[in-house]
Amino acid sequence: MTYEERMKMILEAYKNGEIDAAAVLEKIQNAGCEDMGFANIDHARSFRQGFPEVVYCEGKTPEQNAAIMASLARNHDNLLGTRADMQIYQAVKEQVRDAVYHEMARLITVERKPLPKDGARKIAVITAGTSDMPVAEEAAITAEVMGNKVERIYDIGVAGIHRLFGRLETIREANALIVIAGMEGALASVVGGLVAKPVIAVPTSAGYGANFEGLSALLGMLNSCAAGVAVVNINNGFGAGRMASIINHMR
Repeated sequence: MTYEERMKMILEAYKNGEIDAAAVLEKIQNAGCEDMGFANIDHARSFRQGFPEVVYCEGKTPEQNAAIMASLARNHDNLLGTRADMQIYQAVKEQVRDAVYHEMARLITVERKPLPKDGARKIAVITAGTSDMPVAEEAAITAEVMGNKVERIYDIGVAGIHRLFGRLETIREANALIVIAGMEGALASVVGGLVAKPVIAVPTSAGYGANFEGLSALLGMLNSCAAGVAVVNINNGFGAGRMASIINHMR
């Protein structure tokens, strides 16, 4: 039974006079968070934000990740775990049998009831180079799991800018754009100057020494002269996918 279904049962019981208001408040408070000692799971986040709590797997043991994902799986139909390796996935898979691993993106997903996607409103995920694809896939799959149609446009960086112009019509059809680049991060400014849609720029750590593991791309994007460009942290594909999803669902 999902968290939402339990909440409906509590409210129906109150409506039918089976429990009083004090009991409703107690049940809702107890059901909202689950203290596991090493983690305090926020089951009510799906009510507030439209998607359950996302698990950042890196830094947690495989056993901790498995326990957290199992608890979420008992309460929600669709789940996402980020920055997971194969060892973590195998531990999760033992407890959540329908979990799926996306190796390039390092994501674990569960989609029992996929969220509906509006085909007329899509998110474009654009990379400067093939080396940016792991971050791009993190962004793209995040957006897809959260109920968005995603168009992938990879390897069209400024070193061969004619490649970008060849996809410009498709890019302009998107409702929100995620632009991912390492090196000097110039692609975000170029795309931002060509479209009338929000651009979420993601700097990556792809590059040689003076790239400073993504810092040069981050600073370049933050200093973009193109209006309508916002920037997330280095390699933060998840953050970009989540932000683009929120924008794409606004009416």
